[in-house]
Amino acid sequence: MKIEELKKLLSVGENKNVEFKSFYRIDMAGKEVCAFLNSKGGYLVCGVEGDEGNVVGLNLEENIKKIEMVLIKQIIPKAPFFFELHKIEGKEVLVIEVPAGKDIPYSFRNEIYIRAWNKANKASVNTIREMILRRQNEPERWERRFSDAQIDLDVDYDHLQSIGNKIKNYGRYSFAVEKNKNTILESLSLEKFGRLTNAGDVLLCSNTANRYPQVIVKAASFPTGKTSDEFRDFKNFEGPLLEVLEDVFNFIIRNTSTRSHFLENSLERKDENIYPLDAIREGLINAFVHRDYSDHRGSLSVFIYPDRLQISNSGEFPKGITAKRFGLGHISVLRNPDIANIVYLCGMMEKIGRGGLLIQKSCKKRGLPEPVWTSRKDLGVTLTLFAPLDTTEAATEVTTEVTTEVTTEVRKILEVMSGEKTRKELQEKLELKNDEHFRKKYIVPALEVGLIEYTIPYKPNSRLQKYRLTTLGKKVCADLKEENNE
Repeated sequence: MKIEELKKLLSVGENKNVEFKSFYRIDMAGKEVCAFLNSKGGYLVCGVEGDEGNVVGLNLEENIKKIEMVLIKQIIPKAPFFFELHKIEGKEVLVIEVPAGKDIPYSFRNEIYIRAWNKANKASVNTIREMILRRQNEPERWERRFSDAQIDLDVDYDHLQSIGNKIKNYGRYSFAVEKNKNTILESLSLEKFGRLTNAGDVLLCSNTANRYPQVIVKAASFPTGKTSDEFRDFKNFEGPLLEVLEDVFNFIIRNTSTRSHFLENSLERKDENIYPLDAIREGLINAFVHRDYSDHRGSLSVFIYPDRLQISNSGEFPKGITAKRFGLGHISVLRNPDIANIVYLCGMMEKIGRGGLLIQKSCKKRGLPEPVWTSRKDLGVTLTLFAPLDTTEAATEVTTEVTTEVTTEVRKILEVMSGEKTRKELQEKLELKNDEHFRKKYIVPALEVGLIEYTIPYKPNSRLQKYRLTTLGKKVCADLKEENNE
């Protein structure tokens, strides 16, 4: 959260999602965090008093990670929430962002609290009973179900130790890595009654794809001037989630261009990827953490084109979240809180609900076009990062060359192409009856010169397949329109 966002939060005042406190104490914070988890999430802001949000500041005696760790241990069941320390006019303000909990009721020191009348109150017996009944009536989420994996045979113990070390080193949790598997798994909420959960399977097993093929990540890089079903590089990734995440990140770095520039007042040259690395990493983490693992038809895919990078995952935007709000930040809504919690404890994810904002700001800082998020029930959620408009020095020359070489048929298809269109819709627009003639004379040539593309590139023959203009196609369309107006 930026200072400007915090000031805006303070100016709005206290409400059902925001609580101000002039001090920080573990007993107070535990009650408030517990209440937010049992409600719809929100923010606890310490170092601020009154409904007007007057900043009085804090003087924390201990390291913020230590304070956070103490609170994490006392909330049951485990849940991720996020600490940030800011300075306003030289005064320290602590912000604790709490997502809406998925495993209600949550307790703090064996007491259950809820938000009522904009305050944290102890839940009554009837309220607790209703919460438990509601949870029993709701289907258990996929990550909490039992996996068929065998803890002794399938869990990668080296990877489990690696996660334990990351968590210890980051200072968010503390346990002895040398303890037996079951003790560690139980402390991380990845085991129930001696059996591994699906979250534990995804995070820790090398052979998860044998049980759940949908966890395989598809990554492909497509060349310039080729049809979209030809690959420059293609790979399927499977294994423990954090290892796969790093492998896919490296695949993207390997298959995207770098740009070089000299530092100001220096002869030192700096090379950097055309996409901000923090935006790539945040986009991948969001996809891994928020994807719908229960969808056996779904997957996570990464497609790299000369003009853009697309990261797609199964699932939809959380309820109430739109593409616009995704880029502005929002209160955390977690589809897989157990998986998110491990990624967070390892220090790989700082602010759930702020990833979209971070991606957008990174792209803006680099001077890139705005990233785009789309959500469709059949295709899932897709993040598109666009390459610099001047990725190649010859971009203008290429466009001019393509403009003069496109056939009459390709020109016609460009004239009727707007948004995403099926093959049938394009044929009807052009009043063409012969399917094969349309494919050979219109679709294939337009694909080959990179003016249009598949919306589902890894399944060219999908019944859901559509076509859309590429960045080059849009430029050529603009040139043709200008040509016609002269």
